[in-house]
Amino acid sequence: MSTESSQPPMAWRYCGNQIKLWRTQAGVSREELAKEANYGYESLKSMEQGRRRPSLRLLQIADEMCGAKGLLLAARDYLQPERVPSHVREFLSIETEAIALSSYESLLIPGLLQTKEYATALMSSHWPPIDEDTLEERVSNRLKRQEKLTRKPAALFTYVLYEAALRGGVGGPNVMKGQLAHLLDAAKLRNVSLQVLPVDRYAPAHLNGPLLLLETPQHEHYAYVEGHSTRVLHTDAETVSDLIKCFGMISRQALSDEESAAFIGKAMAEL
Repeated sequence: MSTESSQPPMAWRYCGNQIKLWRTQAGVSREELAKEANYGYESLKSMEQGRRRPSLRLLQIADEMCGAKGLLLAARDYLQPERVPSHVREFLSIETEAIALSSYESLLIPGLLQTKEYATALMSSHWPPIDEDTLEERVSNRLKRQEKLTRKPAALFTYVLYEAALRGGVGGPNVMKGQLAHLLDAAKLRNVSLQVLPVDRYAPAHLNGPLLLLETPQHEHYAYVEGHSTRVLHTDAETVSDLIKCFGMISRQALSDEESAAFIGKAMAEL
């Protein structure tokens, strides 16, 4: 890992240093500020040193105690959690303008079809762990993306879910039951096709992991694939063509939309 990528964000370090400078100038000890803001001494030290993102609560308390008159609080806009991890930013920019999206998921519910509860449970298990502000921001951003399902002009969505995605225990039975009900609602949209690939049906490459295909208004085609530690946006025409064919083979082995809706309903009743 490079030195640059291993450093905390510059905004964290600068803001933390400003808190320390204002605190010192005002004659406020670290212990006093930590107690007033309801933080441990080491937690406050980490924020002042930029190793941890200074919280909005700390900015508010420090601004008041140190007489900064809003100058410390003004840093809050620069400390907002990143809405989208950098490795998916390019993909999401293409997704936003796409006129057609085809997705195969082997283990999880696709992001655009996730409920708030499912997304929260899923992101809560992220490793390394993320703080509550970042979690809330990422869940909110994911739900915001779902507006694309009903946006005008309508894009075409084709989903194929491996049965394991429906049987997963993300968030527990209640969360999964709500998630499956949400899938049935989404499948009623005229621009959404939702198919299930049961575990007893064989489709070439269906165990190779998730696959997402995109077509832009300029009829450019992209393919996005994910692994444990890799995320790749393919633009090469030959590679994209091969992945389109893989998706076609998987979807041909899947249940029809009507059969899939019945399958999901049955899975929901079994929870």
